[in-house]
Amino acid sequence: MRVLFTLAISLLYFTGLLHGQHSLQTHFEKTQGKETPTYEEIIAWWKKADQYSPFLTLQTKGPTDAGFPLHLAIVSSKGFSSMSAARKAGATVILINNGIHPGEPDGIDASMLLVKKIIDKKITLPPNLTIAIIPIFNIGGCLNRSTNYRVDQEGPEAFGSRGNSQYLDLNRDLIKCDSKEALSFSAIYQECDPDVFIDNHVSNGADYQHVMTLLTSQPSKLGGVMEHFLRSEFEPALFSGMKEKGLDMVPYVNAYGEKPENGWSTYWDSPRYTSGYATLWHSFAFVPEAHMLKPYDQRVMATTALLETFLSFTGKNGETIKLLRKEAKQAAAKAERFPIKWELDKSGFTEYTFKGYESGTKPSNVSGLSRLFYDRSKPFTKSIKVVDKFVPTLVIEKPKAYVIPQGWWKVIERLLANNIQMTRFEKDTTLEFVEWYKIEDYKTSSRQFEMHHLNSDVVVSKQINKYLFRKGDWYIPMNQSANRFLIETLEPQAEDAYFVWNFFDAILGQKEGYSAYVFEDKAAQYLRENSALRTQLEQRRAADTNFAKSARAQLDFVYRNSPWVEPDHNRYPVFRVLQ
Repeated sequence: MRVLFTLAISLLYFTGLLHGQHSLQTHFEKTQGKETPTYEEIIAWWKKADQYSPFLTLQTKGPTDAGFPLHLAIVSSKGFSSMSAARKAGATVILINNGIHPGEPDGIDASMLLVKKIIDKKITLPPNLTIAIIPIFNIGGCLNRSTNYRVDQEGPEAFGSRGNSQYLDLNRDLIKCDSKEALSFSAIYQECDPDVFIDNHVSNGADYQHVMTLLTSQPSKLGGVMEHFLRSEFEPALFSGMKEKGLDMVPYVNAYGEKPENGWSTYWDSPRYTSGYATLWHSFAFVPEAHMLKPYDQRVMATTALLETFLSFTGKNGETIKLLRKEAKQAAAKAERFPIKWELDKSGFTEYTFKGYESGTKPSNVSGLSRLFYDRSKPFTKSIKVVDKFVPTLVIEKPKAYVIPQGWWKVIERLLANNIQMTRFEKDTTLEFVEWYKIEDYKTSSRQFEMHHLNSDVVVSKQINKYLFRKGDWYIPMNQSANRFLIETLEPQAEDAYFVWNFFDAILGQKEGYSAYVFEDKAAQYLRENSALRTQLEQRRAADTNFAKSARAQLDFVYRNSPWVEPDHNRYPVFRVLQ
């Protein structure tokens, strides 16, 4: 049935071309590169493209905070109608995300132009390659359209807002998933399991001659065979491919407040970002960053050219890419140790040819004080160093499994959305050799960040004992390719762990207590029966004058070292099964 349908659609498509009925011209083309389409125009174009071409299927996906669903366009020369069919056929998969920041719409238009070229056979899509495209991710931001956003950016004439319908920055939401978009994205990502992930953006920062820059997710985090391939083959091929198209490209210019001609360090994309999230799943991840100060038509055409370069390289090297990912997944399932904190290694760098403009200072017409400016009448070309290596500073030994009590359903919901292999205890179960952390110290940000007050500088102690888990609690084995994701989200000291994002903050507040005048007699009796604790109390009084003067502090000392103290206070509720 599918074959007959494909043949029928193909006949209609080519008949339409012969009779001049092909009307897939994009809004970008109709306005000579000055405008980007509205949300309604975006989806209407993709639906029309789906009708025209047997090689494109547009699917409706999960919900968003805006009340509209996400869409996923599947493009392949074999006409796959689902990602499962593409994966079953052994296709190499590229997933392209657009409009996570709708004020940076270049990828929205570039993806349309790319697919239009494929439909018009101006680009031959490699037979082993399937492209999955999210036409517009931040729908709420796209609907909130204005000519006044991103005051520094050169076009288009109107575009969407960075914040979604909850005013969230969705490129900080991939772990915490406060938005419906992020939960839907997690499901899409697992369905696609992309070999290559691309998230299109527009840069901020310095002025320079390059139209396109590229942020590559940190190779050091990939490690092993994937890091070697990324550094030695994948990245160089992208830069040389763009140069052949007359579009010299440099790494994302991460030089805020500095002169870029002095070089810079690569951006650290932790798991909260799309590219950092993708790295946890052993995908090659990239963020194209078109230069905000270049005209919109130039930026879109450069983004399109870069997408074509991705298609060319991935099509030629698809089998190698899939093999490297398979090896990385297997290694993650077997690895015993995982890094969760990193620092910049200033001894490691790569040299690039940078085309910039001389910069200097002059009096401000606003304040009269000194201000930075770039002189476009004085271009230069210079070799610069980009520091691009990181080294781990904290490494975690993986447990045999994690166990999460069922009451922490918000965390469980996010793990399930990411297709984590996990089972529930069918009856109350006591496990031996269970390790748990006690949160000894931490800092909390004084100001909110994306609806949270992030925890940091976490200090833990450890305890090992047997523990009774209840029927329905979740057992998560650490023998899966998702191990990296689990370590980064469940270890409280990891930089984007669920603990960092306040999912477990309830344990930090004491729920039980005592009335001092009642507890006094019980504390005295307990000290008479426990000479070791009495000795500790005396030593503390001798060493700490303020403590010795505080009856309340001494009584609390006894309480916190007694069987009456609540065990769950500061006990991190993700348990590590060691055997």
